[in-house]
Amino acid sequence: MIIVFVGAPGSGKGTHARRTAERCGLRHVSTGDLLREAVEKGTELGRKAKEYMDAGKLVPDEIMMDLVSELLDSPEGADGVVFDGFPRTLAQAKG
Repeated sequence: MIIVFVGAPGSGKGTHARRTAERCGLRHVSTGDLLREAVEKGTELGRKAKEYMDAGKLVPDEIMMDLVSELLDSPEGADGVVFDGFPRTLAQAKG
């Protein structure tokens, strides 16, 4: 199961996403947390993302999609996830 919360900043998507994840026994995923986790672990995608983050640039959609795909293919994401603020772009939504 994949649940997606989208909305404007301050609309409550993070609050509702966390509550829903707890109730459904799923992992709550914000893209910021996903990026920081990959950087902290030193994964290949994390190293690529860090270059953009350190330069103050947005991480490209391709890297974000690869991170999300990696999560969904992992045991952590096998039962489903609750996304908070993802997708952020039309390209991510199409992906």
